[in-house]
Amino acid sequence: MQIHIVNPSHFSFGTGFITPRWMYVLAAATPSQWGDPILSDESLKPFDTSQLREGDVVGIGLHTGNALVGYELGRRAREQGAWVVYGGSHPTLFPEEALEHGGAHAVVKGDGDVTWGRVIEDCANGTPDQTYEGGRVDAGKFRKARWDLIERDKYAWASVQTVRGCPKHCSFCSVWRTDGQEPRQREVNPVIEEIVELRRMGFRFIALADDNFYPVTLEDLKMAARREDKTRYDELKALRDERFELMALMAQLPDDLNFFTQITMESAEDPEFLDAMRKARIRGALVGIEAVTAEGLKDVYKDFNLAGEELVERLQTFREHGVYILGSFIFGLPSDRPDTFKATADLAKRADITFAQFVTLTPFPGTLDFEKWEREQGNDIEKVDGVPVSRHWLIPQENRPKLLTPHPVMSGEEIRQGTQQVWNSFYSLKASWQRSNILKSIRNRLIFLVASKVMLQAFGNTGLSTDSARASRATKLGGIGFSLLQKMFAAQPMPELEVPETPSAPTALAS
Repeated sequence: MQIHIVNPSHFSFGTGFITPRWMYVLAAATPSQWGDPILSDESLKPFDTSQLREGDVVGIGLHTGNALVGYELGRRAREQGAWVVYGGSHPTLFPEEALEHGGAHAVVKGDGDVTWGRVIEDCANGTPDQTYEGGRVDAGKFRKARWDLIERDKYAWASVQTVRGCPKHCSFCSVWRTDGQEPRQREVNPVIEEIVELRRMGFRFIALADDNFYPVTLEDLKMAARREDKTRYDELKALRDERFELMALMAQLPDDLNFFTQITMESAEDPEFLDAMRKARIRGALVGIEAVTAEGLKDVYKDFNLAGEELVERLQTFREHGVYILGSFIFGLPSDRPDTFKATADLAKRADITFAQFVTLTPFPGTLDFEKWEREQGNDIEKVDGVPVSRHWLIPQENRPKLLTPHPVMSGEEIRQGTQQVWNSFYSLKASWQRSNILKSIRNRLIFLVASKVMLQAFGNTGLSTDSARASRATKLGGIGFSLLQKMFAAQPMPELEVPETPSAPTALAS
């Protein structure tokens, strides 16, 4: 019996940007008695189901964006006599759908770190359960990824996870529901060991693939103090100190390492934290800005963010501390108007945002937006190819509506065109070259231009979290771009690199 772990994708680029970390974590969770699993990332090349033998186990990871292509793959695998197992955020929300549409024998809900081994054993015995409750594993049980199985020359960036869960409740996001609002912060040493392993292999650009790298805010600590909740205060303070311990160790690693993460706007109120990020060479962060007006922020339940000129100042704070921003914006919010596109583009320029993504509002499963939208559809719901639009991910991409939520004053086409114009303007050659002035050498500025072109061609009008809708063009140009970036970002391996020693008693201010 052979174990296969597959990351489905609509498009194969030949070379990938960031490693799909979950595959290598699941490889680590595969019992050794079954040998090394075969890992197949379809963003590199399509998975060939003809290689499967009867009795093999095929684990398929899904998010909503790749659910349809993943189900097709699962059905083909089942026809070959393989056991088909789904996991990931989408099957966690819709286990019955994976059983009905994807040829599934079993579905793992929640984290697979601990459950995966039991699923394989049950398949080997011919008695898998239809559903397994992986739940939310304790941070101490997070698996270290099997990076020894990676094809080094296939990815530009590696990825390491330090925390799961996010305490926020943004209306468009499902993370706080699927991964929880109580951050599960991984122990420091295993994180550092993974980073060292990746640098030994020649990776010098590493994404910290976290839901929120800043899980404890200064306001959280102040609130616990005001409530005189010493237990909660001490708990939060310990989590915060662990962040600083991690960053202190990262600061001891080779100078050519560069890290990128995802973080909330509130971190800009915490100069001590930003300074620690700079010393740790966390040079960039995806920040969910979403909207540039107070009304837009209320639309998405994100009024802890700032708007207007206050937002510009807050974003500039990151840059002042050496952290460059990939800003994420959403168009099509109820409060948006035709002038919102230009206002957003102008603010992004004034705030010196280094990279940006501009997406249209999409009601994804597990979100408050989805629940509201589904209720509003009622019984008189539109269907495409016989599929209700409330299950839009099951509609073939070529027929899928580009905009699902009706807008009070703009048509879907107006929103789509406005969004694309902002992409084209932000990533024009002139604008990209101007933003590249953060770099000193011509070589690095040229790398910046290539990265900007890849962002536009591979993710334009859809964003990093979904498969590109610009199919053939994105595949061709994105593949060329990813290949160039892999070569540009690669470094000489450092096989002798050692894990740094833990610094003595790192602490952080709590105010």
